[in-house]
Amino acid sequence: MTRKKHLCPEISVVIPVYNEAENLLPLYERLTTSLDALNRPYEIVFTNDGSKDESLNILKGFYQERPTQVRIVDFHGNYGQHMAIIAAFEKSRGDVVITLDADLQNPPEEIFKLLEKIKEGYDYVGSYRAHRQDTFFRTYVSKLINWFRETTTNIHMKDQGCMLRAYSRHIINQIVKSNEKSVFIPALAYTLALNPTEVEVKHCSRSAGKSKYNLYSLVRLNFDLITGFSLVPLQMFTLFGMIVSALSGILVAYLLSRRIILGPEVEGVFTLFAILFFLVSVVIMGIGIVGEYVGRIFQSLNQRPRFVIKETIEEEINDKS
Repeated sequence: MTRKKHLCPEISVVIPVYNEAENLLPLYERLTTSLDALNRPYEIVFTNDGSKDESLNILKGFYQERPTQVRIVDFHGNYGQHMAIIAAFEKSRGDVVITLDADLQNPPEEIFKLLEKIKEGYDYVGSYRAHRQDTFFRTYVSKLINWFRETTTNIHMKDQGCMLRAYSRHIINQIVKSNEKSVFIPALAYTLALNPTEVEVKHCSRSAGKSKYNLYSLVRLNFDLITGFSLVPLQMFTLFGMIVSALSGILVAYLLSRRIILGPEVEGVFTLFAILFFLVSVVIMGIGIVGEYVGRIFQSLNQRPRFVIKETIEEEINDKS
């Protein structure tokens, strides 16, 4: 439904939503209070990523309350957090676009810190969490992944898992045009930025519900990060394969010399089996690494849509002109 037209917003806040019914009302109240205090035109773009709870109905209530500031992108199914963000990027209108999770672990009250950096002339403002309120496992696995990414790519971020970030419009346009299906948005934005920076933000425990990222999702996400921005895994495996091949050659020469000098032996059979199993596992790991890159090529070449939008709930606005 289209009512009267309104001016374009300066700020777009993009929020992916998947089964977050318990968090949406406090998120909405705190976010709108923070944005109203800025005294700048803004919009909030929610992407409902196939929620099975009451999330969509709650979002529609927000739209009814603020039809000129709230927009809803409703997915046909569950396509994942990053695709939900991309869809909202496509719909966003602001000169500055801010991503925010719906779980309230990053307080909406911290948005002003990012906007201050944008005002200083930075075109991409990342963030890193102070006193992170996550489990021991997630915290230290995240640190390990951050270290691995830092050493294998040219992407320098203190905390790649924090989604509270601000992007200038030119970066958003380039991300949308990239049309990648397996993409890690903060890393891609960093490579596109002309003048990136980071700020420290508060971090809170999840107020309600459970994290939507299980172990597989986290592994999958980090595979997308590493294989999307670096060939180092392939290069490391190639180097490792060369070393293992050299050692295997030495072992074969040693066993052949014993055969010639000492004759047939049965000792060491289990050791040989252990070596064989190790080499087989190395080959399987290598096939998996190569498969990741081949899979990315396959996704790039097929013509399937990245996501399907069931409905967009919004009001029409005037262009800036």
